[in-house]
Amino acid sequence: MNALVVYESMYGNTRAIADAIAEGLGGARVQSTREVADFSADLLIVGGPTHMHGLTTSASRRMAAEAVKEDGHGELEPGATDAPGLRQWLRELPKAHGARAATFDTRVDRSAALTGSAARGIARRLGRRGYDVVASESYFVQDGEGPLEDGELERARAWGAELATSSARATAGA
Repeated sequence: MNALVVYESMYGNTRAIADAIAEGLGGARVQSTREVADFSADLLIVGGPTHMHGLTTSASRRMAAEAVKEDGHGELEPGATDAPGLRQWLRELPKAHGARAATFDTRVDRSAALTGSAARGIARRLGRRGYDVVASESYFVQDGEGPLEDGELERARAWGAELATSSARATAGA
């Protein structure tokens, strides 16, 4: 299966989840929103951090960078505040008719009604671009900057393996 995992990450937590999902998929390509050039894939998996109840914005990325400078907690990923962010990347994503996709996010382990979920917003946007979103998942961080909660990387690998299995079944049934 040809799978592509695309992510945006501020502190490295979402990147680590993307890498673990790719491992579970059996070695999928992993690229940040700033790196993606080839969109060809049987399954597109897209994820990002949850900021202010949804997808990051240029303002929320700037605020996160300023907070790291001010309080010294956390460390920004190289290029974390550079464009394109996930919102812009999704706006510019070529239309696909019926292509399969899955979404994920990282967020604090509270009810999504309280924290929001970037995965939901990603799924809506992918749907508007013609993708069939087959699964969504949230992975939890201990606080806004992380680290990831215990067991989240293993859970991401397992989800990647589930996606690979369901994708193989869907392809065989097509």
